[in-house]
Amino acid sequence: MSNIQNAIDTIAKQGILPLYYHTDETISLEILKALYRAGIKAVEYTNRGSEAILNFRKMVAIRDLEMPGMLLGIGTIKNIEQAKEYYTAGADFFISPGFVPEVSDYLQSQGILYSPGCMTPTEIITAENAGIKFIKLFPGNILGPEFLSSIKDIFPSLTFMTTGGVDTTYTSIKSWFSAGVIAVGMGSKLISKKRMDEADYNVIENETRKVLETIQIIKKQS
Repeated sequence: MSNIQNAIDTIAKQGILPLYYHTDETISLEILKALYRAGIKAVEYTNRGSEAILNFRKMVAIRDLEMPGMLLGIGTIKNIEQAKEYYTAGADFFISPGFVPEVSDYLQSQGILYSPGCMTPTEIITAENAGIKFIKLFPGNILGPEFLSSIKDIFPSLTFMTTGGVDTTYTSIKSWFSAGVIAVGMGSKLISKKRMDEADYNVIENETRKVLETIQIIKKQS
């Protein structure tokens, strides 16, 4: 199996892609451990500050020592320099808020999953024609599940996830799975700034486990 397909399958199996960023290295590592204890095998760390690359390298190192099977992805990639830096750092997959052609070309040439954020049919077509297989609908709170329901039949060869505004509730998650996503990206609704700053790692672990259970219930109903 290719690295690209393995990453898609891992994200699809858990049905959620937790995403977060914190400037503090220890907090970043402890959240990763909490997610792994909950059963998560793919995480998106977001590239949103100068500490991100340093923290990410430490996350890769501890993953290699303690977390077999964990895929570490990097989000908010907006240019080729960032893509190359995180590829060298060991990122398993890459996510952008929009489609960046040179990033797409580079990562596909390396056999690495690249999932761009798309908001319109034109952007999705552009990404599809560039060889992309996995689309992030972003921002999900603006587009809504109805958008995917309306366009999914036009793109039978693509898989979709959404990020932005997805809540931890059954109703919120169910609406997106019913529309046709294989996963939902979940950031502040699950790993809030308050929970991070107060080191509520057990809460993060338990809430993540509940979301995983909810997704399995939803999958069995479909």
